[in-house]
Amino acid sequence: MSDTAQHRIGSGFGAESTADDVLAGIDLTGKLALVTGGYSGLGLETTRALTKAGARVVVPARRPATAQENLTGIDGVEVDDLDLADLDSVRRFADRFLGSGRTLDIVINNAGIMACPETRVGPGWEAQFATNHLGHFALVNRLWPAIEPGGARVVSVSSRGHHFSGIRWDDPHWRQGYDKWAAYGQAKTANVLFAVHLDRLARDRGVRAFSLHPGGILTPLQRHLPKEEMVERGWIDEDGNVLNPEGFKSPQQGAATQVWAATSPQLDGLGGVYLEDCDIAEPAAPDGDRTGVASWATDPEQASRLWDLSAELTGVNAFAG
Repeated sequence: MSDTAQHRIGSGFGAESTADDVLAGIDLTGKLALVTGGYSGLGLETTRALTKAGARVVVPARRPATAQENLTGIDGVEVDDLDLADLDSVRRFADRFLGSGRTLDIVINNAGIMACPETRVGPGWEAQFATNHLGHFALVNRLWPAIEPGGARVVSVSSRGHHFSGIRWDDPHWRQGYDKWAAYGQAKTANVLFAVHLDRLARDRGVRAFSLHPGGILTPLQRHLPKEEMVERGWIDEDGNVLNPEGFKSPQQGAATQVWAATSPQLDGLGGVYLEDCDIAEPAAPDGDRTGVASWATDPEQASRLWDLSAELTGVNAFAG
């Protein structure tokens, strides 16, 4: 089967569509979803929309007490402990989940960190690459016995920030010359490449993978950015008020593309593609405005190379042998 063309399909939805809009008429009763970071920002809106459509949602959380508090009043949710930056925590969570004997219909790799100061986790890995990519890589591979039987969709939340950097093959952990935005870009490129290769490996088994840019949304993801930097970027004024609110999506709009990726029948038979504004994105134009997807993020050879590197680093590969 050839790779799906990276071109719009005319979904009928757009940048202003909300998660509830794309779920209209879709019944998720009896479906089980897992949403990392599903208790804050876009993740919280994703959890709310999926449960409203009838799904049960597992929310793995680094701060379980905060997650429980934020999810109060939302039925059909369960919280468990998971720190994506700690591979032992990933293993323990996966073992607990697999021990329940359940299968997953939807996995949304939503949690992430952005533009943090240089931080090392595990064996000295750069935190954004480790948390945003390697933690999710290990999680999906460990949960594979629950993902394959359900013919799940696996959704990888990337960002337009992937345009900031491809994979730095000679120094993926930023031992030299750390740049918080380029490091974020590498991690978001990794999210796209992960979906490209997972889809190639899994589609014959009924599992499809997608990646996406949710849009520009002011959420707790910005917590590492000093106010001065957000003022300089024109996002807020000196008093913290959002400038040009038309340039940002609401959290409900920001959650729409990942919910559409996870549930839409318009994507049946498709996979391995990068989405934005509730449609398949076009390839980015050279020297363009960062709309669409950069060529390095959909390169199947780089996707395969990253998969092998990630398996080596994490010691997990559901497709080995």
